[in-house]
Order: sequence, then structure tokens, then C-alpha cells
Amino acid sequence: MATSDSTDFDLDVADYIEEAFERCGLEVRTGYDLKTAKRSLNLLLAEWANRGLNQWTIEQTSITTASGIRVYPGGTLTMTVGASGAFSVGETITGSVSAATCSITNLPSATSFAITIPVGLFTTADTLTGGSSGATTTLTAAVDFSDVQSTIDILSTVVRRDNTDYSVPRVSRDDYLTIPNKTTTGRVDQFFLNRLITPELKVWPVPDNNTDIIIFNRLTRVQDADTYTNTFDVPFRFYPCLAAGLAYYLSLKRAPDRTQLLKTIYEEEFDRAAVEDRDRASFTIQPGLGYSRFN
Repeated sequence: MATSDSTDFDLDVADYIEEAFERCGLEVRTGYDLKTAKRSLNLLLAEWANRGLNQWTIEQTSITTASGIRVYPGGTLTMTVGASGAFSVGETITGSVSAATCSITNLPSATSFAITIPVGLFTTADTLTGGSSGATTTLTAAVDFSDVQSTIDILSTVVRRDNTDYSVPRVSRDDYLTIPNKTTTGRVDQFFLNRLITPELKVWPVPDNNTDIIIFNRLTRVQDADTYTNTFDVPFRFYPCLAAGLAYYLSLKRAPDRTQLLKTIYEEEFDRAAVEDRDRASFTIQPGLGYSRFN
């Protein structure tokens, strides 16, 4: 008897909903059943963010510094433009109508480019003019903050200067507040993450050039369940946990007699998945010579 030679089993949103209803002793019968289950599913994914690290949602992001700018987005801001033009990285561009400015952090593609942070509010149909290249393009949509808003937290940060990476420790809100002179310029050596709906990365000293690169590992949200045919950006080891969690959430509304049982199963499944979804590193244990005895 031959094996399947297949390792691509996956479930879409509708499959998880059907599985969860069956665990509650119910069937999906109406469109509202699907709607309420999808809502519970997205709330479940939000809850996972509050339980700790999700290793598969850790993403490395980089931002090129802009001289004199000390507040950066905790992710990548993008604009949708009509034509890319001959812009260059680090260039400051200005909107003709809004007079807002930003610094380019990635070379333009055919439709968009990444920026450091807008100063002021760009408006649709702004003509954007490059400060050094003189290139022009037209803004066809507002600045997109969705990528930045998906940032839950920043785990570690370095700043790269002349191909050398320097560690940048994180400071608390109080420590950042008590910095005597926040306008001091130099190489960035500490940061504070202001965890707003659109997170802000505040750095000190204020960057003194347009070439340093801030590189950080950020924890991002699990992608939403938007349509019933969507699959999830969740590793297979979390499939049982996702199904068990949705069943528990649905039982609160539809099968309260099974809530305690389903909650226990969910917690067990989550613990198993979380233990497996951990960072691993080699370590060495060496006894101290002070505890040695020589006869």
C-alpha cells in the first residue's frame, strides 16, 4: 500500500467553521452562522497576539534614516503613484498642493515606493517633486498605514553604518522622556516604541545622515479571515489549536453546556503548539572553578 506522498493538507475559513460547529454538536445552517463564526475567528486571532510570540509572524524590516528626523513608523509606509519617475533612495520629495515632505527608503517600483515618515498630510493628486533629482510623479492614493498598524511589538534593533551593525537597546517611555536634549545628532544608539494604533519608533540621537539603516525584528498580526475561501498564514502545527479555539469561542454563544470541555481542549492544544513554536539556540554549561575540590 502506497503512502499519499502529500504534505499540503490545509483548511480554509469555511472548513474551520464547519469543524468548530460540529465540535459544538451543531451544523452550519444559515448565512448568519457563517458571519458570527468568522467574527469569532478574527477575535481568536487577536487573542493569540496577547498570548506572546508567534514565531511565524516575526518579520525583519529596515528603514533608511533621514537626517534630522527622530520619529519613524514601526513598519513600512507606502504611496501609490501614477508613475515612478527617476527618484533615488534617501531623496526628499515634496507635495505640490500639501507641501508635505517625506524621504524615500526604497527605490520606486512601477506603482509604489516606501518612505520614512510623512511630515504633514499628503493629498491625492499631489504632484510629488524630488528635491535632488527634480523627478515628478502624481500621488493617486493616500499614504497607506496598514503595514505599520500590523506591528504588535519590536523585539530587537540594530543600526547599520558603513556595513557594520551596532546594537540599539530599547528604553522605556520614562527614560526617553527624561533625555535632556532630544535634538542631539549622531548615530542612533537607543529607541523607544510608542505603541499607538499606528506605532512610532522614536530614536536617539537624531540621525545625522541619510545613509544609516535601522533594521529591526517586529512581531506582526496574524492575517485576518476575510473570505470563506481564505486559508491562514498559520503553520500546520497550529491547525488543531485554531479549530479548538474557534469551537470554544462558538460554544460561548451556541453551546454553553460544552464550553468548559472545549476550553480545556483549546488550552491543551495551545500549550502544545506554543511549546513547539519557540526559539531555539545552542548553549554551553561550564562549572565554575570555585566549586572544584582537589584532593
